[in-house]
Amino acid sequence: MKLPVPFIQLPLLFDAAVLAAEVAAIDESDWRPHPQGFPGNSMLPLVAVGGDPDNESFAGVMQPTEYLRRCPYLSQVFASTSAVVGRSRLMRLAGQAEVTRHADQGYYWAERVRVHVPIVTQPTVRFECGGEVINMAPGECWIFDTWRQHSVHNDATLSRVHLVIDTTGGGEFWEIVGRGRPHNVTPGGWSPQRVAPKPDATLDFACESVNVPAVMSPWELNSHFNLLFADAQPNPNLQRLRALTLRFTRTWQGLWFRYGEQPAGRGEFRRVLGEYLAAAKPLAEPMALNNELNWYGAMFAMIGRMAVQPVSGQDTPRRPDAKRQRELGDNA
Repeated sequence: MKLPVPFIQLPLLFDAAVLAAEVAAIDESDWRPHPQGFPGNSMLPLVAVGGDPDNESFAGVMQPTEYLRRCPYLSQVFASTSAVVGRSRLMRLAGQAEVTRHADQGYYWAERVRVHVPIVTQPTVRFECGGEVINMAPGECWIFDTWRQHSVHNDATLSRVHLVIDTTGGGEFWEIVGRGRPHNVTPGGWSPQRVAPKPDATLDFACESVNVPAVMSPWELNSHFNLLFADAQPNPNLQRLRALTLRFTRTWQGLWFRYGEQPAGRGEFRRVLGEYLAAAKPLAEPMALNNELNWYGAMFAMIGRMAVQPVSGQDTPRRPDAKRQRELGDNA
């Protein structure tokens, strides 16, 4: 999700030692390689479709996995954010490893942020986003702008472990964010609230059950295009592409009010989407975004692949492969 600043620290501070003890109790054999096979990256699923740690899909009813159910304070951290939670994990970065520089362009990231809570880390771990570099200290709580280019470097010999919560937010969550601080500003009197482990704390938290639309609404479609055009760098093709896109979104809106998400309309939606993609490609392929991504590539990842889904019975596999996950945006 695009944010007004690269990093925002939320006004929450957790007991990293207690979290580290819960993580240490998890058997090493339960950790999995990163789905994209990034060297030195491993992960442990905490919230997944149906609570199944083997299901890495973005789409479906999210529930805590067996690993999270064993960790009461980790569950309390989830609840403390007041967020509607999507797929979430522990993310481990080995010593001398990195998450290479990239910007998240998949559909999944257009309206989601990643909440980072460092559990095991060192002062030399560097998180770079949009040209700014910070170290997230143990127990702190951060979000960052995934639309900007970002990377992580672990120059230490020990592994770095973060809790990473994917979320669209929710009203209370964004109120908490509003009480946070940009990474480079510390308002007078500002300090995060300590969230101590409580045996009687509420461990339940809201999870996503609706993640990918059968047909993208015209309002969501326009929201994505607004982002893409707002971040487009100057190009001679820009005005022609805007006009083409306006015709497309108006046609889509008419189809939406005729069919909505009904299966009977999917063929028409696919037809107009295909026509738009074919006409837009020669105009948009030379265009770039301010975050260094290609305009057409970002649009295709965010809209072209996701604006209309197959009818029931023709859906993608329940456990999508690495290629499908990259298409949805699983690159972090």
